[in-house]
Amino acid sequence: MQQAKIVVAGATGRLGRHVVDVLGAAGHKVVPISRSAGVDVITGDGLPEALTGANAIIDVVAGPSSGQGPATEFFTTAAKNLQQAGERAGVARYVVVSIIGIEKSAGGYGSAKLAHEQAVLAGPVPARILRVAQFHELVGILMDAGRQGDVIYLPKMRTQIIAARTVAQALAEMATSPEAQFAAARAAESAGAPIPELAGPREENLASLARLVAARRGDQLRIEEVKAADPDSEAAADGSLLPGSHAKLAGPTFEEWLTTQPGSGSSGV
Repeated sequence: MQQAKIVVAGATGRLGRHVVDVLGAAGHKVVPISRSAGVDVITGDGLPEALTGANAIIDVVAGPSSGQGPATEFFTTAAKNLQQAGERAGVARYVVVSIIGIEKSAGGYGSAKLAHEQAVLAGPVPARILRVAQFHELVGILMDAGRQGDVIYLPKMRTQIIAARTVAQALAEMATSPEAQFAAARAAESAGAPIPELAGPREENLASLARLVAARRGDQLRIEEVKAADPDSEAAADGSLLPGSHAKLAGPTFEEWLTTQPGSGSSGV
């Protein structure tokens, strides 16, 4: 797909910013949609205008809540609105990012994302899903959120962590792939082929990654792992978030990525 018009839902988020940048650098016309841009995927305000003439939608929206109920309502409403407006505008394809391992979810945010996938696939615009691992950028954010004095409490997590930029490139490739390739992959997935997965090069432990970040920041902190009883925490701890054997693995590693980031602050590390 050359010189396509692509709508990015969630364009101002941690992943969305990279998607917009990658598509723009490739010469595509990008329509970044977000509430700050006057387009609301929940109310539908501004969607018809944003989608006019678009070839594809890339959905990287993030909900305001991690609770299963509110997150499910947000994701399913956004998906239905994008699908309906997309059909009316003649959009040819819809690509949505999701999370590795959510098919095993017993509740929580993982179940909300599974409902998101189902709502997207149920719509009239042909859709594909890319399930990905946690982002490198998440480590610093969780550290800042879990800090209490000189101790940082982090969830016990096994993850094959990946850079958001790498995910953005994969989403852009999926959304702009040749029509025959997109249709064939979608048909195979509908017939039971595994949903594509993308993860980093190797399994990591969140606490170990946080210690690397703390050393780079020059912080003398104690980092402790905690495990809650909720479904999301259970999945993080037991390896459910690790990729399957069919996953594509891509760098950089967390350590390689870390060397390219600013020396401190949650926006980088």
